[in-house]
Amino acid sequence: MNRDERALKRTIGRVSQLPAAKRERLVASLPMTLRRTFAEFWPVWAHEGQLPPGAAAARSAPTVAGARGGAASAAPWLILAGRGFGKTRAGAEWVSALARAHGDLRIALVGATLEDARKVMVTGRSGLLAVARTGEALRFAATEGVVRFPSGAEAYLYSGACPEKLRGPEHHVAWCDEIAKWRHGEAAWDNLSLGLRLALPGVGARVPRALVTTTPNATPLLRRLVRDAQAAGTLARGRMQDNLNLPPGFVAAMEAAYRGTRQGREELDGELLGEAAGALWTRALLEGCRVPGDDEARGLKRIVIGVDPPASAEGDACGIVACGVDATGFGYVLGDHSAGGLSPEGWASAVVAAAEAWGADCVIVERNQGGDMVKAVLRAADAALPVRTVFARFGKGDRAEPVAMLFEAGRVRLAGSFPALEDELCALVRGGGWAGPGRSPDRADAMVWALSELLLGKERGAPRVRGL
Repeated sequence: MNRDERALKRTIGRVSQLPAAKRERLVASLPMTLRRTFAEFWPVWAHEGQLPPGAAAARSAPTVAGARGGAASAAPWLILAGRGFGKTRAGAEWVSALARAHGDLRIALVGATLEDARKVMVTGRSGLLAVARTGEALRFAATEGVVRFPSGAEAYLYSGACPEKLRGPEHHVAWCDEIAKWRHGEAAWDNLSLGLRLALPGVGARVPRALVTTTPNATPLLRRLVRDAQAAGTLARGRMQDNLNLPPGFVAAMEAAYRGTRQGREELDGELLGEAAGALWTRALLEGCRVPGDDEARGLKRIVIGVDPPASAEGDACGIVACGVDATGFGYVLGDHSAGGLSPEGWASAVVAAAEAWGADCVIVERNQGGDMVKAVLRAADAALPVRTVFARFGKGDRAEPVAMLFEAGRVRLAGSFPALEDELCALVRGGGWAGPGRSPDRADAMVWALSELLLGKERGAPRVRGL
């Protein structure tokens, strides 16, 4: 960066710190050429999730970040984010900056299809042609599938649906878009990786060989890339709300339409969802059971609170889940009030509050872990609280199977969205296994106790209920 560029960076940096209204008035008052210069100075305007690893703090110039002379990183820079986060702009700016700095660069642009690569990565509103600076005459030869930069660098288009096309070519770096949609993702990625072997003279040690920009979908390839990027510190996550340049009305409309659904968690919040192999519940099953959370219109005849007390006071959660049944025999998961890190008095108060909020008939609580203590703390919190204790004869996964079958039969509905509970359900494995984080699926177990009481009663395999 020369002296003039450093001065421009300082000036733009000061302007960017002004209040939004004052900044807009100032920029609007500038001649068009200066306004375009301001807009093109990407590292100042980008939010941190759009900048290369290590560049966010430094807010460096739009050239290659990191010390010169090292080898490029083997782990990808992975931007795993919701729609509208600015993934495409980040990818186009990264490629453009590298191409300006290195005239002999060979770049792979890989989309889910060739059409996606062309319409999004090259000609789209945030693609390579759109982010070119004033005077940069990029040439796109559509029939050849190549973008030629003024520096001499070239970027070649490929499809994740055609892995054989990536078997022979060699590249310095790659930008991979929507890798979770690639039809033959594993084969395409492996062929691409084997071809990322051209030396990168003068490029910093922290520069990744590949940038992956994608919304989540729990494919084996994406899970593998997430692990690699996490280990290398090159994973960026983000939500649609993180992009302050989006119209607030649009963001609000998307939140209203999709908030709480699996699609919303993936497409808006950028969460990577999935289920364990052999899971009792799948994401698709839960999504199919979801209904609006307005219990008043449902005429529920009974509501109970299922409780799975913490095994210890050292960070374990107390599962507290409200469930109900209507006159036709359909069960409903109404609310997840689970809490972690509380004293016995604290979680007992949370149980009482949940029972009062729902007008519950009774509280169903597992008594294996210190049965007398469980009774005492609940009675101390509310002597009039109707409590029933159940004794667990089977493991959590085994107890959950009959309840999972009720979901599969369409006899249980989720009245709203319960992300933490749903994550635990999708980690319970047939045969009694638990593939989730932490030591125990406390929320899931509390839900199982409540629905077993409401829908299974004394059927074979149901928990036994004892009065206090």
